[in-house]
Amino acid sequence: MNSVRQAIADAAAVLAAAGVDSARVDAEYLAAHAAGVDRARVMFAEPDPAFYPRFHDLVTRRAQRIPLQHLIGTAAFGPVEVQVGPGVFIPRPETEALLEWAMNQSLPPSPVIVDLCTGSGALALALAHTWPQAQVVAVEKSPEALVYARRNCAGRAVEVLEADVTVPSLLADRDGTVDLLVSNPPYIPDGAELDPEVIDHDPAAALFGGPDGMSVIVPIVALAARLLRPGGKLGIEHDDTTADQVVAALDRDGTFGDITARRDLTGRPRFVTATRR
Repeated sequence: MNSVRQAIADAAAVLAAAGVDSARVDAEYLAAHAAGVDRARVMFAEPDPAFYPRFHDLVTRRAQRIPLQHLIGTAAFGPVEVQVGPGVFIPRPETEALLEWAMNQSLPPSPVIVDLCTGSGALALALAHTWPQAQVVAVEKSPEALVYARRNCAGRAVEVLEADVTVPSLLADRDGTVDLLVSNPPYIPDGAELDPEVIDHDPAAALFGGPDGMSVIVPIVALAARLLRPGGKLGIEHDDTTADQVVAALDRDGTFGDITARRDLTGRPRFVTATRR
């Protein structure tokens, strides 16, 4: 067997024993990173002798449940790849369901798009990629996350703004002008049990949304009611236990219509969409 193939197979066994769900895929990504090639080419790589100790070190650290993305420094998200590391939330495949919905909306040729709680800037960057003529505003309050957001969005038509999305006056100059507003806010109810990769490495401020997971979502609903133009679209990700609460928040005063609870690719309740009346 090709020595790289064998090393990957051995690494996958180590990661599986450590409780890593995606052991084989992670082993391939780590091998590709250690070899300096794309994952698609790693099986055919002829690495230098230093590859094996580099790969072993990466596998050992991944077995300690350090996130794969922290080890390779990047995370793929839809059509883009973003830099990530300690201090910023790692974009998840689950959020790609929200992205796919957003990308399929019918918007003006030069839409105004707002991404609240942008973290690494992944959603904002993917939407700017989809609508190159858009005005995209990405809002984040964490100084650590802002370093990544600004780095990832550099050179793109994305305005990265340091601000707290729970402040009622946020973006007052854009009232009634926004065509699409999306958010993957902190939404996990306090005290929830999480995988080591999440609880030990993602910033708590990006994870937890109060006792019921709604402490940031409720202000975002109020903000969206002010920012969106009539007919503007809204998509908010939420915990898989709080879809009903998010629907209720949107349905409270008749501001929004077409309120729809949606599921991610695993079938779990993941985000709610609505249209500004």
